[in-house]
Amino acid sequence: MSALSTVRQFSEKQPAFTENSLRAFIFNEHRNGLAKSGAVKRVGRKVLIDDAKFMDWIEAQNQRGAA
Repeated sequence: MSALSTVRQFSEKQPAFTENSLRAFIFNEHRNGLAKSGAVKRVGRKVLIDDAKFMDWIEAQNQRGAA
């Protein structure tokens, strides 16, 4: 099982992603494919990011843009 992080924790570990940009990705998760990746987990009101799956999603976005 990969690490789970809050939006703030993930932003601190990966400073290329601000809290606001992460929240925008999450807000639009059904339009941008993030929901399908399984990178966002919810426990009650808490939103957690699966670090490995999020980075896989980012890589897929990068590859899709290069194709």
